[in-house]
Amino acid sequence: MHRRRRTALLLTAALVAAAPLLSACGSDAHPGAAAVVGDQRITVAQLEGRVGEVREAQRAAVPDDEQYQQVVARTGTLTRDTLHSMVLDRVLHRAAEDAGVSVSRKEVQHMRTGLERQAGGAQELETVWLQQYGVPPVRLDENLRLQLEAQKLAEHLGTDTSRPEFWKALSAASEKLDVDLNPRYGSWDVQKSSRVDSGAPWLRDVTEQV
Repeated sequence: MHRRRRTALLLTAALVAAAPLLSACGSDAHPGAAAVVGDQRITVAQLEGRVGEVREAQRAAVPDDEQYQQVVARTGTLTRDTLHSMVLDRVLHRAAEDAGVSVSRKEVQHMRTGLERQAGGAQELETVWLQQYGVPPVRLDENLRLQLEAQKLAEHLGTDTSRPEFWKALSAASEKLDVDLNPRYGSWDVQKSSRVDSGAPWLRDVTEQV
C-alpha cells in the first residue's frame, strides 16, 4: 500500500488515541455546553446527536440484539471519545488555517475514491470507518477532510502526524481557542498529555445510556 494511503488509514486511530495538548479550565461558565472552543459552543444536544448517529449506524450494521449490546459494551466511552474528536476537529482546523493549509472537496473525493478501491467498495469503507474509528457513514467525508488537513499540515511543517512538531502546532491552536471542557466529560491534563476523567462519581454521562 502506498505510504500516504497507509498513513491515511492509520491517522484517525492516531488522532483518537494520542492525547492532544489541549488546555481547558473545566468550569461551569457555559451551561448547556459540552465544550467551548474559541467562539464556538459544542452543546450537549449536538454531542448527543453525534453519538446517536454512531449508535444508529452500529445498530443498522448489527441487527442482532445480543451482538449489538456487545458492540455498545466495547464502545462504552463513545460520548467522551466523540467529544474529543469534535474538539480536535476544530483545533486542527484552526492550526491548518494558521498555516495557510486548506482542503478542497475534490481532494476529499479523490481520497475517498482511493480508499474505497483499497477497501473493496464504498460500503466496505464505511464499515471499516464505523467499526475501527467510530465514524458513521454520514460523517465519512467530514472525517476524510480532517485526515487531509492533518496530512497537509504535517507536510507544511516538514514532519508527520506522529511527531512532536505536529502536536505542538495543535497545542498552539488550542491555546488560541482557549478550549473549555465541561467537567462532566473530564478534563485535559497537559502535563500527562491525556484526558482525565472527573473524580466525582455522581457526574454520570447520561448520553452513554442505551
